[in-house]
Amino acid sequence: MLICLTASYRNASFDLLERLSIGAPAAAEALVSNSELLDGAIVLATCNRFEAYLDVADGAADRAVSATIDAVSTASELTPSAVRASLSVLDGNTVVEHLFAVSSGLESVVVGETEISGQVRRALESARTNGTTTSELERLFQEAAHTSRGVKTRTRIGAAGRSLVRLALELASSRVTDWAATQVLLVGTGRYAATTVASLRDRGVQDIAVYSPSGRASWFAAKHDLTAVHDLRAGIRSCQVIVTCTTSETPIVTVPMLADDVRRLVIDLGMPRNVDHRVADRPNVELLDLETISLHAPVAELNAESEARAIVDDAVTRFRTARREQAAAPALVALRKHVFDLLDQEIERARGRGDSEQTERALRHLVGVLLHRPSVRARELGAAGQADEFARGLQSVFGIEPEPDTAALPTVVPLAERAMHDRDDAADAS
Repeated sequence: MLICLTASYRNASFDLLERLSIGAPAAAEALVSNSELLDGAIVLATCNRFEAYLDVADGAADRAVSATIDAVSTASELTPSAVRASLSVLDGNTVVEHLFAVSSGLESVVVGETEISGQVRRALESARTNGTTTSELERLFQEAAHTSRGVKTRTRIGAAGRSLVRLALELASSRVTDWAATQVLLVGTGRYAATTVASLRDRGVQDIAVYSPSGRASWFAAKHDLTAVHDLRAGIRSCQVIVTCTTSETPIVTVPMLADDVRRLVIDLGMPRNVDHRVADRPNVELLDLETISLHAPVAELNAESEARAIVDDAVTRFRTARREQAAAPALVALRKHVFDLLDQEIERARGRGDSEQTERALRHLVGVLLHRPSVRARELGAAGQADEFARGLQSVFGIEPEPDTAALPTVVPLAERAMHDRDDAADAS
């Protein structure tokens, strides 16, 4: 059974989302390893949402939710009541609808943002690495990725290249007189950093320096034709605008670093925060953080959003139909096994009689013809939510009992065949 625990900028503070983003991923991994309640978990933690997608054992939904909340609370140093009050619990088909919409950018601060699809993909990759994914979660996330690509290519919802980075710079433009004459310090070298460099240059910025807490400034500077800075304080002293976008769990830019009288604009795109929020108390500093930026998110382009949601709805319907079809798979596999066992026995007898290979080919063709209609009917009954009728019919007519652990028939195209890693991923946020 699929369950999603979700908290976002719509129902949770950025302080709480920040705390969850730090501790929750490790907690989910431990839960899957040590608990019989969860078969798998994938955690999606971004700058404006925290979500845990759970594959829960049958009959264990309530206990699994409670155990997950307790583990996440402990790891994030929050009270269970605070976490529970901010989380919404989704189950069944609602989980599918939600993830498909999230992955397509329809639930983001900036509707149609380009970063979220990459973040969803990396959440799946992380779960694979940690061994916490399951076949059901794999199918869910693969279909979500396929849906988001359809929204991107078939609608204009992301035509303007909107993202939090671009929105932040749009807001900053009211504070910057001449971008071309502005010295900018970029703190961070991840995917957000690459997007930031491109957005700054679109606005005419020529003087960009980069500092990396992880020591990658020289490499990043050479790649993007920037100036590498190895002393953060010196870099701050020589700039008027600071943009931070690292994955550091503690603030990198602190109040003492901005103690001079130079007026500066600080744009903090980090989650957790890269900038001590108290810098906003300095009279010479203006801070734009994610919470402030989200308050100025533009109204969605209604027509494009409507088209995108129609694509998502269609994808959800197809996914639900495929899952129902798979409910008939154990019975269908059992039927095929029964028939092919009989076929093998008959072929052995034919060979013993000295019959020709033509007889064997005819027998195999006949079995294929006979199985075609039951196979089609099994999927039809499954799609209609009546897979149990097919199973009961097999038991009544042939005495066949399907094995409950039989693998479902593949109905989802493998992720690799969809060329998921497109060129746009270079601009995805980390």
